[in-house]
Amino acid sequence: MKTLSLTQPWASLVVSGAKRYETRSWRTNYRGPLAIHAAVSMPPAAVAAALRFGLEPGSLPRGAVLGEVVLADCQPAGEVRVGDQERAYGDYSVGRYAWRLSTPKAYKRPRPARGSLGLWNWDKSEGV
Repeated sequence: MKTLSLTQPWASLVVSGAKRYETRSWRTNYRGPLAIHAAVSMPPAAVAAALRFGLEPGSLPRGAVLGEVVLADCQPAGEVRVGDQERAYGDYSVGRYAWRLSTPKAYKRPRPARGSLGLWNWDKSEGV
């Protein structure tokens, strides 16, 4: 299954449905199911973001696939209209792309997995 690694707290926000767009410096032509992996690292800026969003950084799962979404579209970030909360979750500056995510489904328990850069393939049967 195609998979995208995100730093926490953004991975949890995506699988909970609170974050509907993922902003990236690159576009993708891929559309379809996408597993969301929470990276192991959580740099200081991510810890600060978690606290700002009302999340406890130490309680966020890392190094695991948290759930799935559907990657429905990808377009230049400047063409996407989002509210203030969604804007706070991403970087909508010029030259970036907004990946529209739909149908979030969080797994009952995170499935341990090693992440990777870009879109990568994960065997969904791992960690079940």
